[in-house]
Amino acid sequence: MDYSVGSLAFFAVGFALMMGTSAYMLVGTEGFFLAGGAYDVGTMLTWFFMLVFCATAATIVSGAIAERPKFSTYVIYSAVICAVIYPIYGHWLWGGGWLSSADFMTALGGGYGALDFAGSGVVHAVGGYVALAGCLMLGPRIGRYNSQGKPIPIPGHSISLAVLGAFILWFGWFGFNPGSTLSAHELRISVIAVNTNLCAAAAATTAMFITWRKFGKADVVMTVNGVIAGLVAITAPCAWVAPWAAVIIGIVAGFIVCYGYWFLERRGVDDVAGAIPVHGLNGTWGLLALGLFADGTYGNYATETPFITGLLYGNTGFFACQLISVVVNFAWAFGTGFLLFYVLKHTLGIRVSPEEELAGLDICEHGVVTYPDFVYTEPARPTRIIRLSESVIERENEPKTGGKRG
Repeated sequence: MDYSVGSLAFFAVGFALMMGTSAYMLVGTEGFFLAGGAYDVGTMLTWFFMLVFCATAATIVSGAIAERPKFSTYVIYSAVICAVIYPIYGHWLWGGGWLSSADFMTALGGGYGALDFAGSGVVHAVGGYVALAGCLMLGPRIGRYNSQGKPIPIPGHSISLAVLGAFILWFGWFGFNPGSTLSAHELRISVIAVNTNLCAAAAATTAMFITWRKFGKADVVMTVNGVIAGLVAITAPCAWVAPWAAVIIGIVAGFIVCYGYWFLERRGVDDVAGAIPVHGLNGTWGLLALGLFADGTYGNYATETPFITGLLYGNTGFFACQLISVVVNFAWAFGTGFLLFYVLKHTLGIRVSPEEELAGLDICEHGVVTYPDFVYTEPARPTRIIRLSESVIERENEPKTGGKRG
């Protein structure tokens, strides 16, 4: 539904706000419903490419707030981020808005303002910081912390699927980053692909060794999150940095995803999939890394600008542009996300009841048993759902006879 509702919201409103003719460099003003001048093959191509970025920003939140929210309010959130939150910040960087095009920003940057090649900030940090707002407003899952506030792990149901998901994302990122040149004839694609791969590999390896040292075993889940963290971090600078820099960016991303997750966990933020450190914190790191490591071997593919250089190559002004973008990114994404969830919480409500949460959202929100093997039945009595936690089946009033387990 992120993609389905997001497609309609981006079609009706979001694309116009993001890529339409700019009003005061704040928001686009034309192209609503892809009508008028937007009914054009070139515009349609841009719309479809930007749509999948938009849907990515929306779906980041689902992993962070899993097992708690009402489905109805989640659908509303998904529509709002695709119609308003993502497109407006996207306009500021990619649609001719003030972060990339204002005179004071281009003067500060040395001919260009803030940049983000494929979306570390526009896509990932936006989704990550809205996810942070959602987690704070929802609160942790039942059983996630004990009475002393100590976190209790709630294992995922399939590590194999998690690893498969990471492989799919890693492969798909070669469309995400090299594809953002918008032309298969752009030879910089080779550099972008190499940087994307090296950064993901470095982040995964770093996360693996960190967990190996901390726990005595290499943690599979944190390692695959390291893959995604590296991919997120390199998404902004992938076209403008050298391969050695991509490896350094990946190593830092590995530290950020591990220690960022543990930092938030200790403070009561129940981020189920680690989306906040993976996408939010590493999206921010990607924007900063661009301001640090851009080496002046490539320009801005979209406009006629000088080749991009960062702080390590003497351009302090461009690094300042990236810092401004980081602050604006967090303020916009977290601020609008918090406002959205606050309004929903005090109107429609955002969280299911404790009874519904314990029974499972598959039953209560969708009327479907996702895992029938975990259903306990008794003759002539209603079906009861039992909760599996740390390999122990906990049941109240267990019958002495009768009944069967699926």
